[in-house]
Amino acid sequence: MRKIVLMMSMSLDGYIEGPDRDISWHQVDEELHQHFNDKVRELGGLLSGRTTHELMAAYWPTADADPDIPATMAEFAAIWREIPKIVYSRTLEHADWNTTIVRDVVPEEVALLKEQPGGDLGLSGADLVAEFLRHGLVDEFRVYVHPVLVGRGKPLFPHTDASIPTTLRLTETHAFGNGVVLLRYA
Repeated sequence: MRKIVLMMSMSLDGYIEGPDRDISWHQVDEELHQHFNDKVRELGGLLSGRTTHELMAAYWPTADADPDIPATMAEFAAIWREIPKIVYSRTLEHADWNTTIVRDVVPEEVALLKEQPGGDLGLSGADLVAEFLRHGLVDEFRVYVHPVLVGRGKPLFPHTDASIPTTLRLTETHAFGNGVVLLRYA
């Protein structure tokens, strides 16, 4: 059975973006980008919210048309175009690039999606992640901690009223040359 894998970058102080959706502090070099390419290529699909999808769709479909783009970025553009994508949105009417629009997170529908053949499903977008967490639908966490303090912005994990902590099992750590650390939990 496929797993739902949260894949997100965050600052050391827990933010996925700074004020005004700033992600300029993300430290994605060639090594880390190649790692992302390799991991996303293994997935059976991407699950994202509207905002994340629109940001990706604004750049990646034609990014490799730029002759000056680094090879890892050109490679990711091709991966992104081809991989099946599900966008959760109540307002988006149309999406290209192998994308299906789903209106709501319905746990029974997600369970059916996990039963389909193919690789695991990568999950991104803070609001969508919060909804999947609320329903207990995340099977694995791959958090890429960037060595920077942002101070404020959008946190990866929203504050909840949950009275019971969720215990996770560390399955992998990896330190990249640029100081980013992957923390992988089941």
